[in-house]
Amino acid sequence: MRRSRSAVRASGEVTCPHDGIFCGDVPKGVLLQMALECIRLSSRTWGGTARFPAGRNVVTRRGCPPHSAAIRRIMSTPLRVLFLMEDLCYGGTQRQTLELARRLDRQKFTPVMLTLTGPTDLDAAAREAGIELHHLGCGRRVSPVFFLQLATTLHRLRPGIIVPCTALPNIWGRIWGRFLRLWSGRGAIPLVVGTCRGGGGPARQHEKWLWRLTDHMVCNSEALQNILLDFGVPKARLSYIPNGVDTNFFSPSNPAPSQRESIILCVARLAGDKDHVTLLRAFELVLKTYPAARLRLVGDGPEEAVLKQWAAAHAAGSNVDFVPGGLDMREHYAAARIFALSSVREGQPNVILEAMACGLPVAATAVGGIPRLVEQEISGLLSPAADAESMARHCCRLLDDSALCDSMGLAGRQRAERDFSFTAMVDAHEEVFSRLNLRA
Repeated sequence: MRRSRSAVRASGEVTCPHDGIFCGDVPKGVLLQMALECIRLSSRTWGGTARFPAGRNVVTRRGCPPHSAAIRRIMSTPLRVLFLMEDLCYGGTQRQTLELARRLDRQKFTPVMLTLTGPTDLDAAAREAGIELHHLGCGRRVSPVFFLQLATTLHRLRPGIIVPCTALPNIWGRIWGRFLRLWSGRGAIPLVVGTCRGGGGPARQHEKWLWRLTDHMVCNSEALQNILLDFGVPKARLSYIPNGVDTNFFSPSNPAPSQRESIILCVARLAGDKDHVTLLRAFELVLKTYPAARLRLVGDGPEEAVLKQWAAAHAAGSNVDFVPGGLDMREHYAAARIFALSSVREGQPNVILEAMACGLPVAATAVGGIPRLVEQEISGLLSPAADAESMARHCCRLLDDSALCDSMGLAGRQRAERDFSFTAMVDAHEEVFSRLNLRA
């Protein structure tokens, strides 16, 4: 039985901007979008009652557009967010993106991951988290014709938002994302949220020109944010969202760092930006004062053979351990006395956040977003890039001063808990996705 307008008002429901639709407890922005959707749909006669999630009712009158389709589209169907990755090898961007996809609200978003390679290290973790996972390739290398495969695969998967991560995905994901708007005939879909994470990202991703192919940009350090602003990215289309860390998963362990063996730990992809050679040269100097110290390099990457050759050619190499990367780094953090990172370019490295959450003092280079994480003389010691002598002095200072070592570790833990939670990181991304979807 159809209710009168007065009866609906008496029940406490609210009139929608579109005549004939009455709603209760619905945000104004959603009501407006529903009205626009109703206008877009055909105006054949339709009557009845549709139900919102959480018990919200929409009461219609005969002669109104078939807005039940609009309601289902806007409020019931989770938005497909596709994270386009080069691979799912062990690495900071890969692990941070996996955590973001894993923690998205499934009532609002359906996470999808697409890699340019075949299956790699973190595939099992993605599937265990219930993430829809697809691959363009078969092996660990990117196919020479991936950009053609990418176009048809994106068209088939029909994402609402494409979030490309790292260089190749940020170039080709943006190009095909824009093209798909014309190809699919879906208006403003898919949206493209570009990401800029590493210190070399702006150059590798040609951000000076390609930011224009995005609907929004997300960067994980203030240094990258400033570079993008200088390139002309409007402030309204740019969000700085710092990385997050799970401070329950990564937590201090006994004994305190100062009571452990003299192990200097570096967890990082074995790539040029990380400048492991400077760390090896610094460690060579450390051994003159602390001959029993050890350097543990955890990670994989293209520079592995070069670094192992360096270790084989120098006496210090006998005190260097190369360990493959993995999903769970806690045993390495629990064994180390110092965490060291000698990068020449960085965004906001996850591994420093993890080390801080585990209560380790940090000796690192003052590049990219690292000074935003490590407070000089409070939670760690910062050196200029490519300065092996400065890095060595800082490591020796932390090995020599037990009280300083432990106090810096404690300060880092407190900062990680206070300022870099996963909850804040995920909430900020969800807000960006929701706002763009409403605008579209």
